[in-house]
Amino acid sequence: MMRENVLSLLDKNTKLHGERIALGKRNKYGWKELTYKGLGLLTKQFANYLINDLQLQKGEKMAVLSESMPELGACLFASVISGLVSVPLDIKLTIYELESILSSCEPTVLAVSQAYVEKAYELQKRIPSIKHLILLDEPKYDSKLVSIYSMPSGGDCKWRHRSLKDTALIIYTSGTTGAPKGVQTTFGNMLTQVAIISKILPEIMPNECVNLLSILPMNHLFELTVGFSTFLNRGSSIFYPQSLKPNDVMADMREKQIHFMIVVPAFLKLLKSTIESDIRSWSEEERLLFEKSYAAAEYITDTNIKRQLFRSILAKFGGNFYGFMTGGAPLDPSVGEFFERIGIKIYQGYGLSETSPVISFDHGEDRKLLSVGPVLDTFEAKIDSETGELLVKGPSVMKGYYNNPELTATVLEPDGWFHTGDIAEFDEDGRLYITGRIKNMVVLSGGKKVFPEEVEAVLENNPHFAEICVFGATRKNGAKDGTEELMTVIVPTEEVLAKYTNADELQSFINHEVKELAVRLAPYKRPVNIVVRKEPLPRTATRKVKRNVVKEETMAVHP
Repeated sequence: MMRENVLSLLDKNTKLHGERIALGKRNKYGWKELTYKGLGLLTKQFANYLINDLQLQKGEKMAVLSESMPELGACLFASVISGLVSVPLDIKLTIYELESILSSCEPTVLAVSQAYVEKAYELQKRIPSIKHLILLDEPKYDSKLVSIYSMPSGGDCKWRHRSLKDTALIIYTSGTTGAPKGVQTTFGNMLTQVAIISKILPEIMPNECVNLLSILPMNHLFELTVGFSTFLNRGSSIFYPQSLKPNDVMADMREKQIHFMIVVPAFLKLLKSTIESDIRSWSEEERLLFEKSYAAAEYITDTNIKRQLFRSILAKFGGNFYGFMTGGAPLDPSVGEFFERIGIKIYQGYGLSETSPVISFDHGEDRKLLSVGPVLDTFEAKIDSETGELLVKGPSVMKGYYNNPELTATVLEPDGWFHTGDIAEFDEDGRLYITGRIKNMVVLSGGKKVFPEEVEAVLENNPHFAEICVFGATRKNGAKDGTEELMTVIVPTEEVLAKYTNADELQSFINHEVKELAVRLAPYKRPVNIVVRKEPLPRTATRKVKRNVVKEETMAVHP
């Protein structure tokens, strides 16, 4: 977002929406909220401290380790005003993973919430560049850290302007390999996204001052660009729940009269299951009425009529709720169809961190659940005739991977075309369909993305493993039907095979060894299925593992 837009948010929006809630977070005591005026004051106070007290220079980096909270918004805006580059971190990552990322970007400051203070102290010991720790929320009674609430008030500082080509954010999409992948997002990238999404939003929500419930972490560009920057720019109120359990989320939606949410498909699937479970507890007469209404709703095009039919279910959302924006992973059409039928609209988007992130967004009345919609006006797009890969070009494409020109060159051509790694096709109306992936990246049910190479890099530290191959295996049953899980194939050393001749004992030993090392990885990156293979892995002439062949052979034996 950012030069003009920050000024707009902190000045124009403060005047327009001064006493309106900008950001709120549920905690055990209730709701902690910041008005637009309060957000502006806290931001300026924070920026003043960074510039005048810490004497930070333009271009230095501030890493942020915190759950979503109102103060995090002030922190991000303050970094813009003070000329810093923000590095939002995934709170689920381990010390091992965070150390790799922070060693790459070398931040001067680490802003942290009280919940992650101990982790921050440990990281400061390991990363020489971190000179200052700043607490984002209120400190505990014995805290020695400067808190956002204990910074000197008053004072003034000159806001540091930067060009649209300057880096605003570094978003790390992986962190355990030798060279972590830090996506450099510029002010121009963000400004372009905020402008184009702001242009689309009035088509799906005419009222600017909507209430948004946000459940995605702020280290995701989808949340930062759309759920945070764009909605604040429209004068919306953004609320963060304490719990992600569907019933708790729906209670917050009722209390705050939420209109809209940005989610990943896995949450929609869980929410659908919760509603269906509730329906099963109804009387036989009520269930029969629902089934008839649901069948009839397939042929009803008027959303208001659907909302009347299912008003008892919609009341659980607060009555004013009308839509989800979803992205990050493929949406199960049956899940989308369920919500559309009961009168809640589903808007699908598609993109990558490297494209800041939204490439396409299906926002018209003629939405198709299998499509991710037309490409945004700010992008050019084409399909590679040989590979079927989608390539895009435009002002939202990243500057490159931080300190990694070699990796950048593999995805970004000199003339600006970016290789998405996704196989795609367009229909006659220009709608985009994602049909597969060229890249090895695994997309889990919650939208989390895992690169097999980073898991392999950790497991390779075990001397008992001769070869390792990690890939995504598609589930064929249960609640996660159709989603991917991590599968790891391990070829033990000759010594291990000689020692453990019993198959069960061998499997047990390998399971134990994998789990010992996997603690270095965030829980979602830990292999779910571990397969022991005695034969060497198939390789190319240049000795690269044929991952697809390994997957085919493994799935034939372990479907």
